[in-house]
Amino acid sequence: MSRQYQVSSLTPADHERVLIVWEAAVRATHHFLSEDEIEALKPLVRQACLEGMPLFGVRDSEGEVIAFSGVDAPKLEALFVHPDWCGKGLGRLLVEHAIQEQDVCLVDVNEQNPAAVDFYLHLGFEVAHRSDVDGFGKPYPLLHLKLPDQTI
Repeated sequence: MSRQYQVSSLTPADHERVLIVWEAAVRATHHFLSEDEIEALKPLVRQACLEGMPLFGVRDSEGEVIAFSGVDAPKLEALFVHPDWCGKGLGRLLVEHAIQEQDVCLVDVNEQNPAAVDFYLHLGFEVAHRSDVDGFGKPYPLLHLKLPDQTI
């Protein structure tokens, strides 16, 4: 990374921007979701992610959130990077923060998002098991990943 990015806690004042980052990232990476499914997920993301867990983020030079994570230790529940900022190490920074500061050792990833699967495998996660459906019972297989030497 050419500049130093910092991870900081996010507050309710950041939630609208976090939702914008989430939607942009999902549209760029979750091609298996229909428009109706993305719209249906928004209130669930707002409730489960924005209101249901601590959020951490990275900001640009103007102070706008450009990437965020949500943790329900020991699991990384959310990691989204705005597509304009992908490939700059922000996802890695957030995952490393989650592992080091929040004792994260688990993450689920959509099997139909191969870039995300590769990202987590590159960071040292391994597949523990697979589910045929996502957490909402939809036919979007999940890979349940763990760091080595962790039992689940």
